[in-house]
Amino acid sequence: MSISTTGVLPRARKRAEEPPRRTVRRLDLRRWISPVVLVAAWQIASATGVLPPDKLSSPWTVVQAGVEVARSGELGTAFAVSLGRVGAGFAIGAVVGVLLGIVSGLSRWGEALVDPPVQMLRTLPFLGLIPLFILWFGIGEETKIVLVALGVAFPLYLNVHSGIHSADPNLVEASRALGFSRAERLWHVVLPGALPQALVGLRQSLGLAWLALIVGETVNADAGVGYLITNAREFLRTDVVVVGLVLYALLGLVTDALVRLLERKVLRWRTR
Repeated sequence: MSISTTGVLPRARKRAEEPPRRTVRRLDLRRWISPVVLVAAWQIASATGVLPPDKLSSPWTVVQAGVEVARSGELGTAFAVSLGRVGAGFAIGAVVGVLLGIVSGLSRWGEALVDPPVQMLRTLPFLGLIPLFILWFGIGEETKIVLVALGVAFPLYLNVHSGIHSADPNLVEASRALGFSRAERLWHVVLPGALPQALVGLRQSLGLAWLALIVGETVNADAGVGYLITNAREFLRTDVVVVGLVLYALLGLVTDALVRLLERKVLRWRTR
């Protein structure tokens, strides 16, 4: 008894030639359960008087305050000022952190000279550095930008340094056998291997950038989201304080999402 394979092989060949289908990620609604429950409990506690408005305004009052400061232009101005500070500090800190990480990761002398002072400086708290920065740079924008730059530089340095050291030794040896020069090994093997770790550092550094900005703007500022929060605190406007905190949180989430999108674009070669 013979089994006919007419049409089977062409169909199998056609399936093999088809491009792989992209898997569509479905939105997991379960992740929204706890936030919705918390906001509902917050609203109920405020409506029943369990949570006094002078301690924490209700969610609806916070929404109304957000609309109010947005219409007046205060929120947009504060957002633009804070975004400019983060952008300037991030640019400086990213360049410094990546360069120091490369120098320390590629050279034993570089590691011996760069790593000890960086490890000592990264353990210092932001609040402890503010008095010195005010003495050095004054009370202008420089202090806030330097704080953000420090928050960005250290995570990037650590992750770039670690990524370079964790490069696949088999690939490095293979590049030597193929006759790659030191510069070619660095560009084609070491740096691409360190890229996933560097992007992790980028996500961490952006989170610390907003944290450093909060510290700088709430201690001494005359504009920005932190100034908006401090000014609202003086007038016991807890609703405006929460608006500023929510804006900080949203900015952090947006920047983190942008880095994750960059990871998916840049690291398409990585097997999952």
